[in-house]
Amino acid sequence: MTDAVNTYPGERLGMPRTGTGSIARPGRRIGALLIDYLAATIIATGFLGYDQFALPSEAGLTMFAPMAVFAVLQILFIPTAGGSPGHRILGMRLVCLDGGWVGLWRPIVRTLLLVIVIPAVVFDADQRGLHDKATGLVLIRA
Repeated sequence: MTDAVNTYPGERLGMPRTGTGSIARPGRRIGALLIDYLAATIIATGFLGYDQFALPSEAGLTMFAPMAVFAVLQILFIPTAGGSPGHRILGMRLVCLDGGWVGLWRPIVRTLLLVIVIPAVVFDADQRGLHDKATGLVLIRA
């Protein structure tokens, strides 16, 4: 019995090689992450201010404000818009492997794992990070 080698990311998931419905590639993913974090930083700075000369001990919780805003954006936009603002701007969306609605728990768990960073940079042959595998999601081109 021979093991079939996947010739492209997403093949074993039944995804097309390219175009709509194909696995989103790392360049788009990184671009979306940068867009989302930049937006979160601008929002957090606009509402909480920014003191470039404050030491971390003086900054308090405002130091974590961009990450908190980033998490809120992810949790709100994934179930309502099919992806974060960065995902949607760069032509991607998150879908369940079973074809259902992403629901509410998946964006929360996915975001918590994404904030930890390590699950997002460890991925499989289908270019799905551990944060997506754990939640049964796949990021595809829209």
